[in-house]
Amino acid sequence: MTNQLYFVFDSHCPWSYASLPLVNEIAKAYPDMELHLWHAAHYAGKDSPSKNLIDAVKSDSVVKFSKDYEANLGRKKNSQIAANVMSWLTNKQPQHALNVLNSIMQQHFVENSDMDTPSNFEDIMTDLKLSPPAKAFKDKLSNDAQQIIEDIGEIQELIRMRSFPIMLLAMGDNAVLLDHSHYLKHPAKIVEAVKLELNK
Repeated sequence: MTNQLYFVFDSHCPWSYASLPLVNEIAKAYPDMELHLWHAAHYAGKDSPSKNLIDAVKSDSVVKFSKDYEANLGRKKNSQIAANVMSWLTNKQPQHALNVLNSIMQQHFVENSDMDTPSNFEDIMTDLKLSPPAKAFKDKLSNDAQQIIEDIGEIQELIRMRSFPIMLLAMGDNAVLLDHSHYLKHPAKIVEAVKLELNK
């Protein structure tokens, strides 16, 4: 039986950023667990997180936002290139996907990079010796990214929840929704929750 973790997120979503430490803890505790990092591509250049949202995330989690990021909250966010890059990684280089996602979120929320042009990704790709195709860096969603969004829709139908982030633990034919909100202040504690589910 293969155990799998599905993490539905947006690289520019503060709550997804707050949930990433939980995914890191699970990956560290269960290195053989298959990770599916599915980018929802919610931010499409039309809106931006509010100060109230950032304040709530800071209050309820362990993640940090740079002063520069917070000073530019009014700037519209576009995560479509990140969605294309992550979908390519999910399909072609899954072993690098979590490292890249951590780097993207670090660049965006801490180093205040918009992560919405090909040049924003050059250092990450060079460091990991990755060569995504040109279609990953276009400002419209690739076919791979659109397919993942359709797959996300199926999961949302299954769990009857349209919001994200989502953390779904799949164990063979069974699946359980992990309530990440309980662990945002203490990410390592989610490992115990996963252990309990796997031992049922």
